[in-house]
Amino acid sequence: MNLSKNFTLSELTRSSTAQRLGVDNTPGASELQQLQRTAQMLERVRAQLGSKPVLINSGYRNEVVNAAVGGVTSSDHAQGMAADIRVPAYGTPYEVAKALAPHINELGIGQIIYESVGGAQWVHVSTRIPVRAVNRVITVHGSQTMVGVQKV
Repeated sequence: MNLSKNFTLSELTRSSTAQRLGVDNTPGASELQQLQRTAQMLERVRAQLGSKPVLINSGYRNEVVNAAVGGVTSSDHAQGMAADIRVPAYGTPYEVAKALAPHINELGIGQIIYESVGGAQWVHVSTRIPVRAVNRVITVHGSQTMVGVQKV
């Protein structure tokens, strides 16, 4: 099922953790609506980055899958509002985050997080705007959180 021109329900719900655990990661009606909004945001992200393919590392995660991957209980992933992405044809996750951060309002990004954890790097984008404005653009490096997109 296509959620938008370039993003499918399958790629936004695919989870190796769900497969490994034998868990059904099918979203409910509310989460599906949010995933459609997320896919539309990802279309704008893709266009901003020169229409380079956006690869989804993690999209929707139901409560069981979210807990299994160590996600917080309030995770935007569990509501269908977020995706962890890479855009290798554009650049590194750091370069992607730097390119997107100045445009979050027009792209409909509520929060962007450049994440570097355990040697892996990706960009988390969400449609939900955090309560504290300082948390809209952050970097997470291991257990450290920094304001803005920081080189780590």
